[in-house]
Amino acid sequence: MVKSFPGVQALRKVDLTLGCGEVLALIGENGAGKSTLMKVLGGAQPSDEGVIEIDGRAVVLETPMDARQAGVAVIYQEFNLVPGLTAVENIFLGKEVTRLGFVARKQERQQAARLFQRLGVEIDLDLPCRRLTTAQQQLVEIAKALAFDARIIVMDEPSAALTSHEVARLFDIIRDLKTRGIGIIYISHRLDEVFAITDRVMILRDGQNVGERSVGQITRNEMIEMMVGRELKDEFPPRDVRIGPARLEVAGLRRGRDVQDVSFSVGRGEILALAGLVGAGRTETVRLIFGADRRDAGEIRLDGNLLAVRSPRDAIAAGIGLLTEDRKLQGLVLSHAVRDNFVLPNLNRLSRHGFVQRRHAREEFGRYADLLRIRIPHQEQRAANLSGGNQQKVVLAKWLARNCEVLIFDEPTRGIDAGAKYEIYLLMNELAAQGKAIIMISSELPEVLGMADRILVMHQGRVTGQIEDARRATQEQIMQLAVA
Repeated sequence: MVKSFPGVQALRKVDLTLGCGEVLALIGENGAGKSTLMKVLGGAQPSDEGVIEIDGRAVVLETPMDARQAGVAVIYQEFNLVPGLTAVENIFLGKEVTRLGFVARKQERQQAARLFQRLGVEIDLDLPCRRLTTAQQQLVEIAKALAFDARIIVMDEPSAALTSHEVARLFDIIRDLKTRGIGIIYISHRLDEVFAITDRVMILRDGQNVGERSVGQITRNEMIEMMVGRELKDEFPPRDVRIGPARLEVAGLRRGRDVQDVSFSVGRGEILALAGLVGAGRTETVRLIFGADRRDAGEIRLDGNLLAVRSPRDAIAAGIGLLTEDRKLQGLVLSHAVRDNFVLPNLNRLSRHGFVQRRHAREEFGRYADLLRIRIPHQEQRAANLSGGNQQKVVLAKWLARNCEVLIFDEPTRGIDAGAKYEIYLLMNELAAQGKAIIMISSELPEVLGMADRILVMHQGRVTGQIEDARRATQEQIMQLAVA
């Protein structure tokens, strides 16, 4: 398979095979070509060269409907559901069951109920999809694929926004689909999941297939080295930073039931991790610090000075930066150029008399693009067209340019490949060495243990415990506090 875009060779003669009842992991760095290959298989983008064969017959997939009719279903990370329609209406959208020219609602409902029964789950068939949980919306996508008699299902980062319990349920469903002879392409940056659920792994790098292995014949480090094209001795870089006096101090922070009397401090050069289960109040806490939400009570001090943070503008002016959990909805304006996104929080420096100094902005963004190795054909590239890792780097660049004294990283490596993760870890260590105070929220416990100096664990809006030496902590210790 060959596919090019202006200035980018996305796929370079990539071959892929998938057996009946096989789960194939497709892994690689951001920008390696995974999304492009997925879109070609789903009929969203035509290939420049290459042949696709299903059950020994050549097929032409020029549109998503062509892919559906050929038995290929793609479940994108951003679900392809109509939020205002129910699960039943979404499942049969484009393939309505009709009788005498009218939609047979009762028959559709019965078929949908059977599909969910087959998946072993219950879904409220009358709720609009926007009111379903992320896991339930994903099940609607899977049911939709089964309704179209899909023989091949492509799953793009299916566990990215799921809890551990929901991931376990997803794996049960995948195992059941395998027994029915359905082939699954599983795209993920979580290598633990690759070993847990897949049969074979295929690694892409720079648009090329650089290797395929049975999961029983490859190690985690070998996967990472094939992805990045170099030896990677440690998953987390070593750091030796002397932690200084407190820079950020939070006392009695409170907002309804989401955040209840949270107090902590972060020292100069320290990386403090906020750990806990989904809904523990971690993101809600940092949003109060950043002024994105109005707090009911509490004080915030920076270098001993009391801050009046009523909005993100106040936090930015004080020297606080937030890399949001959802970079696409809250961290970037996807329809704008990457340089414009970089300029937004830096308008006071990069504009004059109300106009952006484009040459100055171009030169400064160019420096950060080189520093962070942001892979873009040009600075006018729309943020929506970047890979997840490069989008995250653009968000990083705009806050680095602000020279913030406190940086909050909310899920900094979600949906990012191992090579890009390592680069972000190096950058966090470098910022700490400069005396910045860093708060990191992560749902990946190995990341918490590998990067943090100290761990604050939250449960239901409260701090339930603190681990002073993160390097000697265990995942079990964190989980005991997280469910307290």
